[in-house]
Amino acid sequence: MADMMLLVGNPNAGKSTLFNRLARAHAHVGNYHGVTVDALEKETVLGGNKVVLVDLPGIYTAAGNSLEEKFALRYIEEHRSAALVFVAECGRIERTLPLISALSRGGRRCALVLTKNERFEREGGKADAPALAAALGIPVLFAGEKTIAQSLSGVLGQRPVEVPAVDISALIRPAREGLLRADRFLLNGFIGIPLFMGLLLLAFFLTFAKGLIGDQMKEGIEWLFNDYLGGMSEGIPSGIVRSLVKDGILKSLGSVLCFLPQIALLHLFLILLEESGLLSRLAILTDGAFSKIGLSGRAVFSLLMGFGCTAAAVTTTRGLDDKAMQRRVILCLPYIACSAKLPVFLALSASFFANPFAAVVVLYVLGVAISCLVALFFKKKSPPFVAELAPLQLPRPLFVIKSLLFQIKQFIMKVATVILAFFLLSWFLSSFDFSFRLCGAEESMLATVCGGLKWLFAPVGMGDWRIAYAALSGLIAKENVAGAIAMLYGTFPYSGASAFAFAVFILTCSPCVSAIAATAREVGKGRALLYAAVQTVSALLLCYAVYFCLVGGAVYVALVMAPLLGIFLLGKNREKVSRTGKKLAQRFHRRGVRTGVDAPARPLKAQGRARQRQKGGRKRRAVLGR
Repeated sequence: MADMMLLVGNPNAGKSTLFNRLARAHAHVGNYHGVTVDALEKETVLGGNKVVLVDLPGIYTAAGNSLEEKFALRYIEEHRSAALVFVAECGRIERTLPLISALSRGGRRCALVLTKNERFEREGGKADAPALAAALGIPVLFAGEKTIAQSLSGVLGQRPVEVPAVDISALIRPAREGLLRADRFLLNGFIGIPLFMGLLLLAFFLTFAKGLIGDQMKEGIEWLFNDYLGGMSEGIPSGIVRSLVKDGILKSLGSVLCFLPQIALLHLFLILLEESGLLSRLAILTDGAFSKIGLSGRAVFSLLMGFGCTAAAVTTTRGLDDKAMQRRVILCLPYIACSAKLPVFLALSASFFANPFAAVVVLYVLGVAISCLVALFFKKKSPPFVAELAPLQLPRPLFVIKSLLFQIKQFIMKVATVILAFFLLSWFLSSFDFSFRLCGAEESMLATVCGGLKWLFAPVGMGDWRIAYAALSGLIAKENVAGAIAMLYGTFPYSGASAFAFAVFILTCSPCVSAIAATAREVGKGRALLYAAVQTVSALLLCYAVYFCLVGGAVYVALVMAPLLGIFLLGKNREKVSRTGKKLAQRFHRRGVRTGVDAPARPLKAQGRARQRQKGGRKRRAVLGR
């Protein structure tokens, strides 16, 4: 039986990078806190020995505050016989030492691997590995050593030891202290927030604006599938085969794959944001705003990941502070428009906006606004906020390319398997009757089975079973909606008001089955199904309300919404929040970030040096990376 080796350390210390190198794996890595939220296991060979290598979520202390820390500590305790490889940045060794001492209590096979040594030395620091090894009584290695696999295999044959709590300040020459000028600039709310918003708008503009790179590549793929390959399919002699190829495969796949360049550009923006270290600064800047709706700055990691994939974003919520906040963020995530909704928005946008850039921005902003309202409705006091400021760096080109290719590969694999299978089934059911004779869509098996669904969207001017089928197909995968519309209609045939109302339904309804399954793993099957049902019903009602507003029924909508708003405000007024002392005005973001371990926020002079600054009753702390 293979021995087990656990990679343990602070968040963003380089554990996943070391795991990928030793195990020849492809785990997601990133320059921000909380990338790993589960135990990643892979059997590999180190120095001729079979080893099960495990990459665990980051841990700050042996007490464990967040969900991911508690999971990692429980995993370590359940595998007492496993060797522990502590991974620490050279500039933050002092922070890892108490963790090593606490987790090795009772005797464990241990080693310490130091990462990011080159950057540490460029900043004037120096770590003496042999002297550290002598002081701690365990092997101390640099991650960049060519023989690190062989050296770590030797840990498996060592006897368990307890690492003492020692002061090693004399063995480390610290790097230059102080905030970088760039951090002073980025952490200024009057500069940082507009800068981030400007970068976001630039990314959307390059991706969706007419005539720019995203739009041109989209038109190129449309020409390939519709004109070139579609024209070639006209020469197929068999009518059934020609319909299968042209309508079942080319038209459906083309309607989804044409949006691949724009989806890739959005993922590129997220990768650059993560890799540069800007994402952790955005968490600091937005903590004040998030605290007003019962969340913390750490929620920004999950919410931004929601723009890529809701299922992946749900998994990252394990990095949040407690189960209650995790549930609130999971409730918000379906309203963040993921990349799978993008093909639907762009397919519908021509009906209600001449410029697809404006249409997408409106829908994305609407989704963010609704998610904030949901968080506000379920607002509770949030726990203390501790942020890990990742180092600022230029994104590594090779890493960016590999990460982007991985996202593109995942999308193509999804289209080529689940979505293609759905398209083929839809083509078959919409092309044959129950006698298996080729027929039109209105006489098909699909029309017979789904005929009763036409009332779903009749109130918004679309009393057709085909639009209902397209909408419900999104519960499997949101990309199916655009493909079903292309297959059953060709182009969207309804008014701009109907198109926008339908887009709002897609924006706010239950996420796909993958996201529902991810939610079930985090909060339980019953709660996940309840969330999905409530979101779908409320999305349908919101769809009706939007349509009535657009066609002149705003007064009727106001009459319906007024009682609901009254109930909401009444519920909020019943909350009794006891506060002591003078109420402090909440600022938009925390000021005075200080370098150090768990450094407290700057005290307010008006309150005296003995009191820490508080925000909504919460102590706020930050850890700044060198």
